[in-house]
Amino acid sequence: MQKTVSLTVNGKPASATVEGRTLLVQLLREHLGLTGTHVGCDTSQCGACVVHVNGEAVKSCTLLAVQAEGANVLTIEGVATGDTLHPMQEAFRNNHALQCGFCTPGMVMSALDLVKNTSKATSAAAPATTTSCWRSRRVPPSCAARRPRPIPTGWPRSNGHG
Repeated sequence: MQKTVSLTVNGKPASATVEGRTLLVQLLREHLGLTGTHVGCDTSQCGACVVHVNGEAVKSCTLLAVQAEGANVLTIEGVATGDTLHPMQEAFRNNHALQCGFCTPGMVMSALDLVKNTSKATSAAAPATTTSCWRSRRVPPSCAARRPRPIPTGWPRSNGHG
């Protein structure tokens, strides 16, 4: 059964007619063309699909699009201001907290929620985004940074990846 879903995405009104079984991640990617949100695992474990719905971080692969009716959704595409990265995006870049970048949008969205909901970001409170990427060890320093900071001189470069 088809249903029209109307919501606000990144501050702009949006609507699409979808099947009742359509997930929010599918609505964002396939109907609205916002491809920064990824499906990484098909088991709702990895967090590559994290977006904010009404100010709360959610895995968009676990939410039906019809459940987001009337909601305010923020995706990675709405975090930056024009060409200016959000301070969290800058912190990820400055701490080299990404490799291929596939799961980075979900990590950034989770990190934004972490910083918003905790008084002090620590390694113990790292985003609930799991990855096999060796760069994930650099996510907690990015969360703690909350703003850009330089990488220490002589930062170890393992296996030739920058």
